[in-house]
Amino acid sequence: MGFLKEFKDFAMRGNLVDFAVGVIIGAAFGKVTSSFVDGIVMPIVGKIIGGTDFSEMKYKIQEGSKEVLDASGNVITKATPEVYIKYGEFITVCLDFLIVAFVMFLLIKAMNNLKKAEPAPPPPGPTKDQELLSEIRDLLKK
Repeated sequence: MGFLKEFKDFAMRGNLVDFAVGVIIGAAFGKVTSSFVDGIVMPIVGKIIGGTDFSEMKYKIQEGSKEVLDASGNVITKATPEVYIKYGEFITVCLDFLIVAFVMFLLIKAMNNLKKAEPAPPPPGPTKDQELLSEIRDLLKK
């Protein structure tokens, strides 16, 4: 039973549970932000810059080709797909990241403001050696 108790103590440690909750909330917030950016922000930005759909913005780096067959129907050359650099999706994901990073910055800033400043601990008193040396100094002064 020692192993199970150890695992329970580890799993229920405050920081680990807080971290797990943070990861779950962060993942959900990421989905909400992606939906917001894809469905609301990017169409507005696309409209402002001339009706561009960012999901369609891409640069073709390789032409595709169709399958070539001989007279009997055997494949001579396989089909190759077109290859694109999808920079519109990259711009959208960068905007997602910036929004999430900004919101996390605001949350952390708010949490830091809510924390009460802890007073500095009082300085420790003199040790026994220091007290003894102080007594010797005082006796020598006499």
